[in-house]
Amino acid sequence: MNQNRTRPRARAAALLPAAVLALALGGCGGSGEKGAAAGGGPSTAAPAPTGKVPETTTFAKIAQMPRDTGATDAGDGTVVHPTAPRTVYDGPGGHPVATLPVQELGGPTWVPVVDRSGDWLRVLLPSRPNQASGWISGGDGLTVAHSPYTVKVDTARRTLTLEKSGKGVGTWKVAVGADKTPTPAGRTFVLAQLAPAKKTPSPLVIPLGTHSASLDSFGGGPGTVAFHGWPDASVFGKAVSHGCVRVPDAALRELSRVPLGTVVLVSG
Repeated sequence: MNQNRTRPRARAAALLPAAVLALALGGCGGSGEKGAAAGGGPSTAAPAPTGKVPETTTFAKIAQMPRDTGATDAGDGTVVHPTAPRTVYDGPGGHPVATLPVQELGGPTWVPVVDRSGDWLRVLLPSRPNQASGWISGGDGLTVAHSPYTVKVDTARRTLTLEKSGKGVGTWKVAVGADKTPTPAGRTFVLAQLAPAKKTPSPLVIPLGTHSASLDSFGGGPGTVAFHGWPDASVFGKAVSHGCVRVPDAALRELSRVPLGTVVLVSG
C-alpha cells in the first residue's frame, strides 16, 4: 500500500454548477416544517472482475453491497483515495460488486477504512442502500491519509459534536430530520464539500455518504443527506428538516476544515 500520508483535500470542489449542486442535495432544501459486513479469509490477489459493474456513487443503488454494522466505531482515521478506478468486492477475494471512481461530485474520492483482512481494506461507500460497504485491495494505486476528526450527530438531543484527536472541538445545537423524514442513523462519512455558485441558504454544503430512508429522491436529486447552514437560528434544536442536518455558522466553519472521508456517526 502507498504509505504516503497526504492530507485529503478539505474542499472537493470550488464552485459547481447549480444543477450539479441540486442533484447532490436530495435530502435538503425546503423549510422542512411542512413536511445502510462482509467477512472472509485473507487473500493477497484481487480476482479479475467479470463483466461490467456499476460505479459506487451517491446516485447509485447497488443491492449486492455488504452492509456496515459498526455504527458506533469511528475507526482509526485512515482514509484512502483511488488514483484509478478500483474494483470493490463483497469480501476479501470475493465477487466484484462495484467500481470505486476517482472522483465523487466533481472532487476527489476519499473513503474511510473501517476494517482490514490481510492486504484487503473494507471501506464505507456512498451508494444506496445506506450503510453500504465493500472491500478493495491494498497496494499501488491508493493514496493513504489520516483524518484526526470524528463528527457525531445525536438526533435525540439534536446536537452535533466535532472531535479532533479524541478531544472536543465543539458541540452545537442543530436541526435534524422531522419525524416523517428522519436523519438516518448509522456510520457514514464526509463525501464532498460544495460551494454553491448561486445564493442558497448556506455558503457551503457538505454531502455525506448516506441517504434519506423515507425519500427516494428530493428536488431531482437522489436523497443525499448533508450538513449545511441555515439563516434562521430558531430551527436549531428542532426536528424540522427533510433529513439533512442544519448547523449554525460556527459549526459550519469548523466542519469546513474536516477532510474528505472523515467518519460521521449518527445516533438517535
